[in-house]
Amino acid sequence: MQSGAREELLIALKRAHAENAHLPREVMLEISRSLDVPLGEVFGVASFYSFLSTEPRGRHTIRICGSVPCYLKNSEMITLAVGAELGIELGETTEDGRFSFESTHCIGGCDVAPAMLVDADVHGDLTPRKISQILKSYR
Repeated sequence: MQSGAREELLIALKRAHAENAHLPREVMLEISRSLDVPLGEVFGVASFYSFLSTEPRGRHTIRICGSVPCYLKNSEMITLAVGAELGIELGETTEDGRFSFESTHCIGGCDVAPAMLVDADVHGDLTPRKISQILKSYR
C-alpha cells in the first residue's frame, strides 16, 4: 500500500469510527472498496490502533494508563477501583452501554500519574476516592 493510500485509509477509518462508535465489517468493506485497499489491510490498520474498535463500545470509553510511571504510582489500584465502581472488568462494557473499560499504554499524563482517559479527557493524580466523582460526571 502506498503512503498516500495509507494516510487516506487512516483518515477514513477515524471518520467512520467517529460516526459509528466502532468499525463494523460492512463499513470496513466499503472503505476497502472506495480506496481500492484489500480488506485484510483495512482490518489490519483498524485493529492495530487502540483508539479504533471493530466491536461496539459504550458511550464513554475509560482507558487506564499502564505505562511505567502510572504503574509505579499504583495504576492497578485505579483499575480495581474503576472495575468495582462500574461492576465490570477490563475489556468489558457496562450493561447499560454507558462505559467501556480498557487498559492502554502511555496517554501523556506521566506528570499526573496515575492517570486515565475518559473519552478524550485526561484525569490524573487518581485515587480510588476520586474515581466515583469522575465517573458520575459522565453519566
